[in-house]
Amino acid sequence: MTFLAKTKTPDEWKAITSAISTLVDEATFEASVEGISFRGMDPSHVALIDIYWPHASFEKYECNSLVKFGVRIDEFSKLIKRSEKKDSIELSINKESMLILKIQNGYKKEYKMRLIESSSSSTPLPKLNFNSKIILTASAFDKILSDIQVLSEYITIDCKSENIRFLGRGDSGEADIFLEPKSEGLEELTSSEDSLGTYSIDYLIKITKAISGVGGSVIAEYSSKMPLRLEFTVANLGRIHFYLAPRIQD
Repeated sequence: MTFLAKTKTPDEWKAITSAISTLVDEATFEASVEGISFRGMDPSHVALIDIYWPHASFEKYECNSLVKFGVRIDEFSKLIKRSEKKDSIELSINKESMLILKIQNGYKKEYKMRLIESSSSSTPLPKLNFNSKIILTASAFDKILSDIQVLSEYITIDCKSENIRFLGRGDSGEADIFLEPKSEGLEELTSSEDSLGTYSIDYLIKITKAISGVGGSVIAEYSSKMPLRLEFTVANLGRIHFYLAPRIQD
């Protein structure tokens, strides 16, 4: 078995571990010739994250067979956080089935971490057709969520072909954010049918803050009373999809 994955900076691993930690305590990564992937659902089955990191995005990548390695995500994240901005990160697995983490930029560190047995089963992706698509900068989406959160635990997205509103309501009042196609931070808005959906702000803020630090855009797709899918576009990373079930209201 051969497995080695090296990145020029720790940013990608920091974003991935932060994102995964918002949903689960343990994570089993799958490495293959094509790259590294992870898929997991939170215990309440409200949210799902799907990550695919292609081999071409790594500075160095070697894998000659399917390799699964399970980690306690908080422990793994602590080690990754011991890196600094210009450090390279190299992962491999030794003959004793321990994860080897090398962090270096002149100053070299090496950690050995015991892997855990995976108890998770394969989680299928929902098959969905979306009527509305919104593309925002990650910072704009983060700001919208924070502005709604001051009054509400949920965000309602009301999308029409010519504009979009983000609404929140709580015991102390209501919030209303209105964006037109030329609004700052809104990169694209398309809708084949008016869409209205309500979602938990807590889940959205946690996942967005975990990934928005590395910049990029957020592609949000949904239909009325259907799950919301977020796709985060991040340099040097492949696919990060986040699915969130809607709040069903009477």
